[in-house]
Amino acid sequence: MGPGYPRPMRHLLIVTAVLEAGAGLALASFPSATVSLLLGAPLETSAALTVGRIAGAALFALAVASWLARCDGDSRAARGVVSALVPYNLGAAVILGTAGIQSPAAGLALWPVVVVHAAMAGWCLKSLLSGPGPRDVPYQA
Repeated sequence: MGPGYPRPMRHLLIVTAVLEAGAGLALASFPSATVSLLLGAPLETSAALTVGRIAGAALFALAVASWLARCDGDSRAARGVVSALVPYNLGAAVILGTAGIQSPAAGLALWPVVVVHAAMAGWCLKSLLSGPGPRDVPYQA
């Protein structure tokens, strides 16, 4: 692998970092308004607001992990981040999509967010299946 070798996960990790940082900051800062855009109803209890802010912190943590892995996209660590993003994105698409089907009052951003999560899951899978294997040496005890 020379310096010109393409790293298929680099762009995926950058896009993930940007999207999740924005979503995380929005949820942490304005949880009720963010959820209202997605689900059509605001968060009204202090417990719901707290859970929304924790979710925002978790999304921001995904952004940090993705950002830090972006320059080493063919390592085991970067592949681990992308592997973890598959169930996250699939889960988010299914959970939000189900909420949209069950509730006629879905928010303006719900279906675009469902599509983005489904597309990101596909991109993650494609990157994992088409990219080179990890360049780290195997674990030896």
